[in-house]
Amino acid sequence: MSTQQSAIVSLSAWLNTDPGQYVRNWEHARFDAMVDNVFGYRALQVGLPELDLLRANRMPFKAFVGPDLPVSAPVNDWAGMVQAEPEFLPFDSESMDLVVLPHTLETADNPHQVLREVDRILVPEGRVVIAGFNPWSLWGVRQRAPLLKPWLPAEVGQQVSLSRLKDWLKLLSFEIELGHFGCYVPPSYTKKWLDRTAFFEAAGDRWWPSCGAVYVVSAVKRVHGMTLLKPNWKTKSLKQGARRAAGVAMRHNSTPTKKSITK
Repeated sequence: MSTQQSAIVSLSAWLNTDPGQYVRNWEHARFDAMVDNVFGYRALQVGLPELDLLRANRMPFKAFVGPDLPVSAPVNDWAGMVQAEPEFLPFDSESMDLVVLPHTLETADNPHQVLREVDRILVPEGRVVIAGFNPWSLWGVRQRAPLLKPWLPAEVGQQVSLSRLKDWLKLLSFEIELGHFGCYVPPSYTKKWLDRTAFFEAAGDRWWPSCGAVYVVSAVKRVHGMTLLKPNWKTKSLKQGARRAAGVAMRHNSTPTKKSITK
């Protein structure tokens, strides 16, 4: 637990640096787009209370859970805030429609257990949105460079590559519907050089789309064998009404009129 807490503290502090702000702004835009049209009743953010990654969502109940609660006033008017480890989420099974994990897997002691818990609390067809660092990027290479100060708040062994994440999600019957790589700029400590190399974003999307420093993916929980039940009374009543109307029409057509009898 101490390892996890120290990682979260370093991640929070890193997000306030110039490269951290660059990542933060990009991820905020991606999360806003991915959660905007997700419908339901209950949404949950796991970790990083300094960020409000559910701000674009319109669900009536939005809550936060994490090993650390915000020291100052929370950035969002959460309906509830719970202090708990992400490997042991204190919520009922199939109780959430949306869960967001901002670098939660990289700061957890057991990231696969976190995903199992998310699978447990999500309703069928519920959605999870995950952000993570990409170890196969310029920033990941910089992190591996010997004799240099660590660049990212997550060690190489803590980072979850997208291919590895896909395998974990597939085992849990999640289906990835949407994903983005971003932050293709070379690693730099200053906003000045990050802005000067911002043209790398367009080039990266076109020429090396899987080498962005971070990724955000959206996945849906699929339940195999589940069928959507339709209200039988509607179709039954419509069929009965149609048969009744057809019978009346047939009787009406077969009854001779008064005029034809007199002839």
